[in-house]
Amino acid sequence: MEHNDRVVVIDHPMVQHKLSKLRNKNTSSKDFRQLVRELALFEGYEATRDLALEDVKVETPICTADCKQVAGKKMVIVPILRAGLGMVDGLQELMPSTFVGHLGMYRDPETHEPHEYYAKLPDSIDQRDVLVVDPMLATGGSAVAAIQYLRKQGVKNIKLMVLVAAPEGIEAVLEADPDVRIYTCSIDEGLNERAYIVPGLGDAGDRIFGTK
Repeated sequence: MEHNDRVVVIDHPMVQHKLSKLRNKNTSSKDFRQLVRELALFEGYEATRDLALEDVKVETPICTADCKQVAGKKMVIVPILRAGLGMVDGLQELMPSTFVGHLGMYRDPETHEPHEYYAKLPDSIDQRDVLVVDPMLATGGSAVAAIQYLRKQGVKNIKLMVLVAAPEGIEAVLEADPDVRIYTCSIDEGLNERAYIVPGLGDAGDRIFGTK
């Protein structure tokens, strides 16, 4: 795993193996969804590595044991619609009690700029840590807009989880917010003339939901 300031690249062998299958244009929509879920679970372990713990006594079948449990309020997962929805199941498998908010962003096909069209978040989100999830970080426009929206709601601790990222998107996010941390399985080469990540995954939303 490579650390670079506020960027963490998860390069576990199984992550890289699954990522190669995810990239394959012949991977079916069903398998693509499953791979996104599995990779989100892997990433979730790293993104939650610094969660605060507290002491707790547990009665085992043998005796009383001194153990640890996660302290504080439950985390909120905020997928950027629609592709981000594909990562929620994997994270909730890791953290079943987490809350889920939703932010809808669409990218203008001409300007590639993000526009918000839907927002539904837990009332207490300003008191909780937030994981923003989206399979792809391309220009960074949608991620920056989502993070800025959450900051306006009072959220203090935000992490961005993606599966593949373009250097342009990483730079945009880090420049726009001084505190956010980014987790990704790969930093790809860059963007093409249509602002798609190269080599990337294609359109993650279409591949998850079987649309074109």
